[in-house]
Amino acid sequence: MADPLNTGPGKPPSPLRAELSVILAPRHGLMICALVSAALLTTAFLFEHVGGMAPCRLCIWQRWAHLGIIAAATAGLLALPPRTGLLLTFAAAVASFGIAFYHAGVEWHLWEGPAGCTASLASGASAADLVDQLLATPVVRCDDVPWSLFGLSMAGWNALASLDISAVAILAFIFGDRVTRQT
Repeated sequence: MADPLNTGPGKPPSPLRAELSVILAPRHGLMICALVSAALLTTAFLFEHVGGMAPCRLCIWQRWAHLGIIAAATAGLLALPPRTGLLLTFAAAVASFGIAFYHAGVEWHLWEGPAGCTASLASGASAADLVDQLLATPVVRCDDVPWSLFGLSMAGWNALASLDISAVAILAFIFGDRVTRQT
């Protein structure tokens, strides 16, 4: 069976390849990445300010990673060559995925969160030490799941969305404008 994306040398590009090249053009990929990150940030702020769910420390880190994605994509649209912007956007999206994955693991109690972000009280401590540890633990803990959908917390959904953003960035880098480069 013939590969619908590979038409061979000297032949015109396949319709599928031409469509993918337009959809995944570097500038379009940068806009998609920036818009998805902006939508995720907007949703996070709505959960906070309308839904009353205060973010934990790791939630704030995830927001910074999405600002990095938006900044890298914007730089690729306005100042840098678009393919360089795609690489920077990809790196920021991978960082966002890493933070979100780490946060989801903390929520599932697979590993400890940052100091002062989870409630890990020493079992052999005195009552005064326990009170001090409780007072030092923030009100919003990183290991609590205040909201979930289909068994995934916001951190889990953010990890999936960040993985999607990184896929769009790298696919736009690899396949975008390929038709115009080959002709």
